[in-house]
Amino acid sequence: MIGIADTLKGQVPVGLVVLKSGVTEDHEKIKSALVQSVRDEIGAIASFKKAAVVKRLPKTRSGKILRSTMRKIADKQEYTIPSTIDDPSILGEIEEALRQLV
Repeated sequence: MIGIADTLKGQVPVGLVVLKSGVTEDHEKIKSALVQSVRDEIGAIASFKKAAVVKRLPKTRSGKILRSTMRKIADKQEYTIPSTIDDPSILGEIEEALRQLV
């Protein structure tokens, strides 16, 4: 989950979900269930309404997820590809997924 810029609230959460192999359930149902789960646990104040299913997340070679890079992509800011990224091609996949959400 990352926070993306919002004119009204400052930032709103967006979820990027990687499914386990073998999951065949409809992606829309999974996204709706996630949104509902957050609303049940935290409440409507969380403002979690958008999620996307992605194949993988950008990580460093040591396994840390590049949240700040994903946030910059979502906010349409300039970013540099970190030298520690494991696979730079993942950023294109994330750009596409976030473009559909935002």
